[in-house]
Amino acid sequence: MRFSTLAAAVVLSLSAIAGSATAPSALADVPPASAPATAAVAAPGTPAATPPSDAAARHAKRTACLKDAKAKKLVGADKTSFLNTCIAAP
Repeated sequence: MRFSTLAAAVVLSLSAIAGSATAPSALADVPPASAPATAAVAAPGTPAATPPSDAAARHAKRTACLKDAKAKKLVGADKTSFLNTCIAAP
């Protein structure tokens, strides 16, 4: 048990020493970032442009509608019709 702890300490200290010796050259290769990288912005009408909270709200509404359909013991076309009207309701 002590050998593995001692070996881990040696490896970590050697990697820290080796990392600090190569750090300046590694930083010299990286150009400074003047602006953070941003993802491509979608057009306002596309589904990707909708905020994540909208998706969460739709999921919560759908889950509530499914629970209602289960409580009413709806099946088949009745369930589908109920879900469509329930989810579309404001």
